[in-house]
Amino acid sequence: MHAQEITFLKLVQGQIQFQVPLYQRTYSWTRAELQQLWDDVADLAEQQLAGVTPPSHFLGSVVLAPNGNQAGGLQRWLVVDGQQRLTTIMLALAALRDHVRLEGGDAAERTADRIHRQFLVNEFHDGDAYYRLLPTQADRAAFVACLSGTPQAGGADNIGSAYRFFLEMLETGQKQHGAPWAGVVETALRDLLSIVEIAAERGDNVYRIFESINNTGVRLTQSDLLRNYVFMLLPHRGERVYEQLWLPMQQALGPKNLELLVWLDLVLRGDDKAKQTEIYRSQQQRLDLLAGDEAAVEDAVAELSRTAGLFGRILDPGLEPHPGLREQLRRLGNWGGRTHYPVALHLLKLVSAGTATEDEAAEALGFVESYMVRRLFCESRSNNYNRVFNSLPRDMDRSLPVAQAVRSYLSGRRRGWPTDSELTAAIRTKPFYWAGQSHQRMFVLKRLEESYRAAEPVDFDRSRLTIEHILPQRPAESWFDLLADDAEHDETPEELHEILLHTLGNLTLSAENGRLSNHPFQRKQQILQGSALRMNQEIAATSRWGRPEIQNRAHRLAARAISLWPGPENSRSRDDDEWPGWSELRSALIAMPSGTWTTYGDLAQLIGGHPKNVGQYLGATSGVKGAHRVLTANGQVSPTLRWPAGGPRDNPVELLMAEGVPFDSAGRAKRSFRLTAEDLATLLNKAPETADAVARDAGTDRSARFATQLRTNQPETAEEVLNLLQAWSQLGPDCRLEYGKAVETSCFLMVDKGAQSRLNGIWPFALYPVLGTVEVVFQHLRPRPPFDDVALRREFMLRLNKIDGIELAEAKLDLRPSFPLEVLALRSGPVLAALEWFVDVVRQHLAEG
Repeated sequence: MHAQEITFLKLVQGQIQFQVPLYQRTYSWTRAELQQLWDDVADLAEQQLAGVTPPSHFLGSVVLAPNGNQAGGLQRWLVVDGQQRLTTIMLALAALRDHVRLEGGDAAERTADRIHRQFLVNEFHDGDAYYRLLPTQADRAAFVACLSGTPQAGGADNIGSAYRFFLEMLETGQKQHGAPWAGVVETALRDLLSIVEIAAERGDNVYRIFESINNTGVRLTQSDLLRNYVFMLLPHRGERVYEQLWLPMQQALGPKNLELLVWLDLVLRGDDKAKQTEIYRSQQQRLDLLAGDEAAVEDAVAELSRTAGLFGRILDPGLEPHPGLREQLRRLGNWGGRTHYPVALHLLKLVSAGTATEDEAAEALGFVESYMVRRLFCESRSNNYNRVFNSLPRDMDRSLPVAQAVRSYLSGRRRGWPTDSELTAAIRTKPFYWAGQSHQRMFVLKRLEESYRAAEPVDFDRSRLTIEHILPQRPAESWFDLLADDAEHDETPEELHEILLHTLGNLTLSAENGRLSNHPFQRKQQILQGSALRMNQEIAATSRWGRPEIQNRAHRLAARAISLWPGPENSRSRDDDEWPGWSELRSALIAMPSGTWTTYGDLAQLIGGHPKNVGQYLGATSGVKGAHRVLTANGQVSPTLRWPAGGPRDNPVELLMAEGVPFDSAGRAKRSFRLTAEDLATLLNKAPETADAVARDAGTDRSARFATQLRTNQPETAEEVLNLLQAWSQLGPDCRLEYGKAVETSCFLMVDKGAQSRLNGIWPFALYPVLGTVEVVFQHLRPRPPFDDVALRREFMLRLNKIDGIELAEAKLDLRPSFPLEVLALRSGPVLAALEWFVDVVRQHLAEG
C-alpha cells in the first residue's frame, strides 16, 4: 500500500469516482459528529477572516483500493475505510453550493456551478459515473438528491439530516460573519482539511484490509502517552517524582479528569485552540524544550500537581474553603457541563497567586453564570461556549480587576450576552419549557424561588419538585372558554394557548403534579395555596389565569431575573441588531426535512412571536429557504401570501407536491406531513425528550393511574387497549411496560436489553390515555441499535402504514409521529404482528452481540 497526506481538493482531482462497497455500513454520522467537524471547519474559516493562515487540520485517513472496472478514462476506487468522512465533506460542499446559490445573482450562480463541477460530479460522464462519490445502494437515492438539488434533497434519513445541518450552520455563520463567510468555508473544506490517502495495490484482499483497520486493540489514552513521555525525560528522578507528584494526582483525579487537566493546562497557557484529542502532541512539543534538564521537568510536573489541587475544587466545590466562592462553584457545577472549567481554573490560579481575592473570583464566576442563563432564556445556541471561555483567560483585560475584566470580555460585540430588554422580551414570549436541558430549567426556577428569600426556604434536595404548567398542556374546554375572552379578533383560543403555554410566566415548580393535572384554575388555586413555595402562593393569590395574568407574572419574573443575573456592561440593544427570533425561524425552515410542512402558528410558538408577524416577515424578506413550507392551520396556502420583491414566484403547492407532500382536492396538505412547533424544536435539539418522563419502575400506582385515565378518557376502546398491552407483556420476559411520571400517565412498551439497567432498553410506542394517541418514537430509536439503521426504522414504518388508521410520513423518521389510540383496539392483530417483528429484530441484534 502507498500512503500520502493530501488535501480534499487533490483527493478528488480529475475524472475519478469513489465507490462505497456493500460490506460498509450505511452513512451513520449524527449531529454530534457533524458538529465536531463543523467546529473545526468554522475555526479554520474564522482564522482566515482574522488574517491568519491556519495550519491544516488532520481529518483522518481514507483507505482506497482500485476497482477493476475502469472505463472511459474514469478512475474508480473502492472506499475501504473513511467513507463517513468522505460522504460528509461531499454533503458539506453540496450544502455550500446551495447556500451560495440562494444569494442570487450571476456571480453567485457561477460560484455554485464551479463548486458543483469541481468537487461533486464528473461533468463528462453520465449515469452513476456522473457522481464523484457513489454510496451504498441504501444511501444512494438520498445522496443523489442532495448532489442533484432535487426537491427531495434533505430528507429524513442520515444523509438528508447532514445536508440540512450544514445548510443551517452556513446560514448561522453568514449572519455572524457576512459575505466573506462562504469563501473561507470553501477554502477550509478544499485546502485545509488534511487527509492521509492510503491506496492498496491491485489484487490486495480488500475485506482483510478493512477488517484489520477496524479490529484494533485498546489504545493508550492521551494522558498515558504523556506520562510515558514525561518519565522518559526523568531517568534519575522518575521514581521519586512519580510517587510524590504524579501518582497522587492521578489517584485524586482519575484517568479522564487527569486528561482533562492536561488539556486545561494547555488552554491556560494560551493555546485556546487546543483539542483534547491532540494534547499529547502539544504537551510533548512544550516538554521537548526541557529535555536534558530533569529539574525543569520536575518543576513542570510539580506545577501541574498544584493546578490539579485547584481543579479538584471545581470538580468538588466542597473542597473550596471560601463560602462565597464555594457557592458559586457549586452553582456552576449544578448548571452542568465543562465549558466554564477554563475560566474557573484561571480564576482559582489567580487567587492562589495572590493577584485576585476569593470575593472577586466569585463575582467573576457570577458573570459567567449570568452569561449562560441569559442565553438560555433567549434560546441562544451554546455550541460556541468553548471558544468564548477558552479564549477568555488569554484575552481578558489584565489592567482591570478580574470581575470587571470577565464582564468586559463577555460583553464583547459578537459574544451574544443578552441585554435587559432582550431578556425581558424572551421571558415574556419564548417557550422556556423547551430551553436548554431539564436540569438547567430546574436550576433557573429554583434560583427564582430562592430570590423571594422566604423565612423558611424550601429544601430542594429533599423535595420532589417537577415543572408544572398552570395553563395545562391539554386543557379542558373550560380553559378555552377563558382564553376566548383574551384572544385578539383574528386569534383563536387554541392559537393563544400555544403562544402562552410554554412561556416562563405559565411555569412553576410543584410536588403536586398529579393533583394539579388539567383542573380548572380555581382547583389549582386551592392546591397551590398550601404550597411552601412563594412563587406558588403568589399564583394562588390571582383570581384568574389567562393572557394578562401570565404576561404580568412573566414581567415580574423578568425583573427578578435581571436582579439575579446581571447583564453586559452596555445593556442597550443596537438599533441595527436583527431580532434573534428571525434567525431561529430561518434555522427551523432549513432543518425541516423535504416532504413536510408547518404553520405560521407553529413557527410563532417556536420563536416566541405571533403568527401575523411571521407572515409579515416571510412576505417582506427574500432568500428565506423553505418559506414555501409555511401554510395556514388547515394546511392551505394563505390567501394573503405575497412573495417578497425579487423572491420566488412558484406556487407553494406545486413545490410541496414535488417534495412529496400530498394535497386533497380542496388544496389542503395532509396533516400527517405537518411538523408541529415541538417537532421543529426537536429538529433544533431544544425540545424536552419524552424519555425524561419514563419512570424508573412500573409501579402499581402508575399502572393503575394509566388504566384509570384510559377508562375515563377512552371508554369505548380502553379494555381492548389494555388487552393488547397484556399481549405485549406475554411476548417474553424481556417485554414489559413502563409508565410516565407526568400528569398524563403515559405507557411505554419496553424491550429489555440483557443484563443492563432497566432503563437501558428500547421501546417502539408511547401511549397517551388522555390525548388518545400512540407515539411512534423514531426520535428515540435513532441512536439505539439496531434501529440506528434508518432502513430498519423505515421497515417498521412501512409495516405500520399497512394497518388501517395509521399513516406515518417518511419525513418523520427522526421524529415522533403519532396515530389514534383506537387503532390499537380496532386493529390489535396487525399491530401486534408489527410489534412482534420489532421484538424479533431487537432479539436478533442482541444474539449477534
